[in-house]
Amino acid sequence: QVHIVESGGGLVQPGGSLRLSCAASGGSFSIFDMSWYRQAPGKQRELVATITTTMNTNYADYVKGRFTISRDNAKNTAYLQMNSLKPEDTAVYYCRAYRIGPFPVFWGQGTQVTVSS
Repeated sequence: QVHIVESGGGLVQPGGSLRLSCAASGGSFSIFDMSWYRQAPGKQRELVATITTTMNTNYADYVKGRFTISRDNAKNTAYLQMNSLKPEDTAVYYCRAYRIGPFPVFWGQGTQVTVSS
């Protein structure tokens, strides 16, 4: 069982930056693809970015050029650096650990990001 805890959310002004962290414990972190999702009030949860076990990254079009996903396997932690934040980035951000195949998927409890002046 992998336990995931997100942190780093908060209130930031438009144009500002935040760095989210996703700390994993209880499993072999390096074998998981790690993703960040977000869910705004009244909307579906949507994929923001993914980093694979081989360090390949993918981003949703609406965050390309502004967000950067990374991971530090030695610290069992994934990160999401968010720059040039917009009000529409306001959401609860969730971290997911995933392995291809018949394996469970692990989610954190989420961290709130609010972009407002």
